[in-house]
Amino acid sequence: MSEHMQLSLALCRIGLYTCFRALCCKGPPPPRPEYDVVCIGLTGAGKTSLLSRLCGESTDNIVPTTGMCLVHITVHRWNIKIKYWSRYYQGSQGVIFVLDSASSDEDLESARNELHSALQHPQLCTLPFLILANHQDKPAARAPNQIKKYFELEPLARGKRWILEGCTVDNMESVKESFGQLIGLLEDKETEPARI
Repeated sequence: MSEHMQLSLALCRIGLYTCFRALCCKGPPPPRPEYDVVCIGLTGAGKTSLLSRLCGESTDNIVPTTGMCLVHITVHRWNIKIKYWSRYYQGSQGVIFVLDSASSDEDLESARNELHSALQHPQLCTLPFLILANHQDKPAARAPNQIKKYFELEPLARGKRWILEGCTVDNMESVKESFGQLIGLLEDKETEPARI
């Protein structure tokens, strides 16, 4: 079949679908809500790996991200635009903080300080936080309850909207569920202010 014929058939299918939607469904489907979210965390925490897996990309040749990275992800029925780095905080509607739950005590202390800074940052302090304790599949991983206690989240984040979840790059369903909970906070559904 020639390229012109294939293009004509494709345009006809699109036209028929559009007409069908207009006649039977009273217009085009509603647009998906879109949210701007900033993703932060220490180098090596797994930010790029998690987001690559959510996008269906391979994680075989992942290297630490340098500069700015912008990722569009569709989770369930929501579009999420994710940005990295603090200079892109402006305009964000939520925060994803990824930490390596199996890291050394020194790195965990650094992650704790960075999270405390983010929770108190003027552009982020009113936004909902999704805190992902990555690498839960490693032997040295600390459970979310241990991280909550070590990071002093109860007193520091009192009155803020936040979720702390354990995750791994091998279990994307739990990561998608965590994103769904973040979306619930972004939509201001009636959720508890804090959850682990």
